[in-house]
Amino acid sequence: MELQDPKMNGDLPVGAVGYRQEHEGFLPSHNPAPGRKPTEFMDFEGKTSFGMSVFNLSNAIMGSGILGLAYAMAHTGVIFFLILLLCIALLSSYSIHLLLTCAGVVGIRAYEQLGQRALGPVGKVVAAMVICLHNVGAMSSYLFIIKSELPLVIGTFLNMEPERGWFLNGNLLIIMVSVLIILPLALMRHLGYLGYTSGLSLTCMLFFLISVIYKFHISCDVGHNETATESKSPPVLPSQGLNRSCEAQMFIVDSQMFYTVPIMAFAFVCHPEVLPIYTELCRPSKHRMQAVANVSIGAMFCMYALTATFGYLTFYSSVEAEMLHMYSQKDLLILCVRLAVLLAVTLTVPVVLFPIRRALQQLLFPSKAFSWPRHVAIAVILLILVNVLVIYVPTIRDIFGVIGSTSAPSLIFILPSVFYLRIVPSEVEPLSSLPKIQALCFGVLGVLFMVVSLGFMVFNWATGRSHVSGH
Repeated sequence: MELQDPKMNGDLPVGAVGYRQEHEGFLPSHNPAPGRKPTEFMDFEGKTSFGMSVFNLSNAIMGSGILGLAYAMAHTGVIFFLILLLCIALLSSYSIHLLLTCAGVVGIRAYEQLGQRALGPVGKVVAAMVICLHNVGAMSSYLFIIKSELPLVIGTFLNMEPERGWFLNGNLLIIMVSVLIILPLALMRHLGYLGYTSGLSLTCMLFFLISVIYKFHISCDVGHNETATESKSPPVLPSQGLNRSCEAQMFIVDSQMFYTVPIMAFAFVCHPEVLPIYTELCRPSKHRMQAVANVSIGAMFCMYALTATFGYLTFYSSVEAEMLHMYSQKDLLILCVRLAVLLAVTLTVPVVLFPIRRALQQLLFPSKAFSWPRHVAIAVILLILVNVLVIYVPTIRDIFGVIGSTSAPSLIFILPSVFYLRIVPSEVEPLSSLPKIQALCFGVLGVLFMVVSLGFMVFNWATGRSHVSGH
């Protein structure tokens, strides 16, 4: 795994040597510079194949954000949406390039450790808190899906309307699921075996995409939760929305668009998982891992584009931020999709909770030995917090919007650019060099993205326009 560069003669600074070594192949583990601790990028030799690494990173990218992409298209138009989605995919790939370059310079494999190397202890705290915020948002989105879909599934089996039984109350059901299923799994000390659920999650989302394409024949005149074949009354056009006809819009700009771009950003966040996957990659190199990232992002772009396009062309402007809720309760195929998605998100919540607890323990109790009371207390507090958020936040769109406007630009744009500017030696790339100017512009773009999106969302909430689309 060691590649020696005969041109390394000590003329460059230590950081510059590391930068050169990464571009030549991989970090060496022998003959370090005098007085320098040997750089080790990996704790063990990676054995994961290229294909399996693509599968793992695709699972890290894929999430509940896919359910909101048709809503995003409804408020941007087909062409504008696809352009924005492509731009975010390309920017996400460039962001991973920055992370891999920084990792090659300093030889570490964790997002928080890059933060510490770039900005000291404050950087580690900021990176850990942003990751915690993003994972809390992901947990909230998963529980919101349970809240909205589980009553429909149970009501279908019992042939009851969701409003007719206390046991069909969504808020009560998420508390029950959290206590009876999620909490016991989250209390386990090691959740490694739950990694198998990542394959289940991706399979469920593929099933969801196939079902959306198959149900494309549904009439756009259909109202909420009713298919054309089930409706016995004359079709009624949606009473709310931008487009009241069955005509697809190509370009739309409205106040709701500032929810939709964060939804797209939220759907591409995978950056905290990139470096761990890099360490496990067989024959690791920066170019090989960048190829893994590009293939994964490209595959998810195609999946997202198809889901959004067919979902939007099915329901047009009446589509909701949680698209599954648009389909009939009585449709057997959609019932199977709901069950699959519910199973996937329920089993994924403990996996998402685990890194939050680990980050909090490292920040608050870095020198403390493992303690079961603390282990349990953190899990219980996190679940209580997330349940409260899901109960009182009116729609999943708000969760996607807020998290996509804060943690997503931080993880994709701001932090990688800051890491690059601080870690890559100025002797190799001066601040006036093109790569660092690009990184600086990239970070500024992320700050503008965050400020504008949050500003418009706050404005919508303050003026009462957040419900203009009926969600």
